[in-house]
Amino acid sequence: MIRFRRIGSCACTRGGRAFVAALAFALVATVAKAGSAGPAAHSFSAEGLARVSDYVRNEVATGKIPGAILLLQQHGKPVYYEKFGVRDVATEFSMSADTIFRLYSMSKPITTVIAMMLVEEGKLALGDPVSKYIPAFADMKVGVEKRGDEGKMAMTLEPLRRPITIEDLMRHTAGLPYGYYGGGVVNKTYADAGLFNNDPDNAEFVARLSALPLAEQPGTQWDYGHSTDVLGRIIEVITGKSLFQVEKERLLGPLGMNETAFYVADRAKWPLIAEPMPKDRTISPVADVRNPRKPLRWESGGGGMVGTVGDYARFSQMLLNGGSYEGRRYLKPETIALMARDHIGPETGVVRDQNYYPGPSSGFGLGFAVRTSVPANTDWPLGEYRWDGVGGTFFFIDPADDLFGIFMVQTPSQRGRIQQELKTLIYQAMGR
Repeated sequence: MIRFRRIGSCACTRGGRAFVAALAFALVATVAKAGSAGPAAHSFSAEGLARVSDYVRNEVATGKIPGAILLLQQHGKPVYYEKFGVRDVATEFSMSADTIFRLYSMSKPITTVIAMMLVEEGKLALGDPVSKYIPAFADMKVGVEKRGDEGKMAMTLEPLRRPITIEDLMRHTAGLPYGYYGGGVVNKTYADAGLFNNDPDNAEFVARLSALPLAEQPGTQWDYGHSTDVLGRIIEVITGKSLFQVEKERLLGPLGMNETAFYVADRAKWPLIAEPMPKDRTISPVADVRNPRKPLRWESGGGGMVGTVGDYARFSQMLLNGGSYEGRRYLKPETIALMARDHIGPETGVVRDQNYYPGPSSGFGLGFAVRTSVPANTDWPLGEYRWDGVGGTFFFIDPADDLFGIFMVQTPSQRGRIQQELKTLIYQAMGR
């Protein structure tokens, strides 16, 4: 059952409302073309989906979020599609199918898919050292924190025990942290390094990164950070083109992901940008929600993209289909299966840092968290893979039920709580 409901006030004209309604219909019609047939292990109940709607509606009504969009698509067809609230409390424009969201780390799967295309073509290999493409990485050192004579923590530098590989970048075992969490001397070095000063391009950004120490020896610890940004630069080195050029030519354009980019270039589309609540704009101790209207030279493969629910639905359906969409193949099924397999299991010896975001029931594949055990008191499916963004968006792919879900919202402060509670309701609506 697909519902189109207007929740919240709207300052649109009658013609504008008709246009938005047409876009909403076009979204559903477009994504409905792509699916695979066959029975699902579980289906949704109307009562369960009503509880999902009530939950999100309450989040809006109590002022925790301005608005949101939730799409659940099974067997290639939307089984639930709701828009809630407004895209911006300042304008009170209703949430719409063409609303543009900051995707942040939901950029990582897109970048990783492009890299895996190059792997299939023999231009890149998971075991390749990063230094093959960026020579400065051969000389990187590992920062080791030790307590000095006066009791203060200090950092010493140790040589690499082995090179950083492409697989390390994809599974976050390269020792390249973000630096704005966790404390410690190495993280502070990253936070204080001015990596983003003067809007560097990808080449300059990675050059700055390569001058810093690694937080761990490669392949030893899952440590979330700038790995996918480095992967984006390697894509540029291999192709001789900017990351966005490659993504546009190879993936975004062919899939019809026409609103997915690194900033919103068209001023006429600026009112479509979703905004968080006015006091909910902090994403880390050193950064606020960025302004996607501002052109950037840095094309962050790890967190820089913006897009719409319709765009990400096409991408998600392609993944769920095993790498194909509307008759065009982007990756082989076995490549998708490799990406959605745990690459940091016990046999690898990789330990998990204190901020291990996938959680205790999940490992990490190539670009996604991967569910490896069933959480207590649930029947959640093994093999589900997913990721989210610090701005609040999240998606999940559930091959067992031939299902994907996308939740679009802008709320840095409420994202973890909402994701867990909403996922629980969604799976309860399936009897899981």
